[in-house]
Amino acid sequence: MYQIKNQIYLDMTKTQKSALCNFLRALVKKSPEMCMEDILDKFIDDEKYYLEINNPHFEFLQNYLDDDKFIEETMLYLRECRKYYDYKKKQEPLIQAQKEYEKKKRAFLREVKMSKEQPTKKQLYYYDRLCKKYNIEKKELTSKLEARDEIERILNEYSRDFEDING
Repeated sequence: MYQIKNQIYLDMTKTQKSALCNFLRALVKKSPEMCMEDILDKFIDDEKYYLEINNPHFEFLQNYLDDDKFIEETMLYLRECRKYYDYKKKQEPLIQAQKEYEKKKRAFLREVKMSKEQPTKKQLYYYDRLCKKYNIEKKELTSKLEARDEIERILNEYSRDFEDING
């Protein structure tokens, strides 16, 4: 897409070209079900309408809208945009899988880090209170990870007992 962008609209300023390309790309993204010819016709009709009512999106297009070269370049760019969005759509499952992998990797690394750190005072205090409450013999906790897992185990085990009694 970027290679095509460098080959089209050569007589426009950089700002004009950028604004027009961004607008066209948004049109393609917004209407995936429309064919390229329909998008181009809609774009040209809309721009002519806005020029007639003296409220154009792009004033500089006034001289270009009927030019065959402009229409040809615009169609070329619209097709490239469609290819880009079709490719991106096909890549979506791969991207989601990569995100999921990265999420699992971060969780694993977080646990590795926790296994090397001393438990916090809050964890130790909470563990101590749980042991007293449920008459459990205390263990020596050596890491944040171990403390978290032990607290979670106690809560799960005794909350089930509590639900069984009340259930």
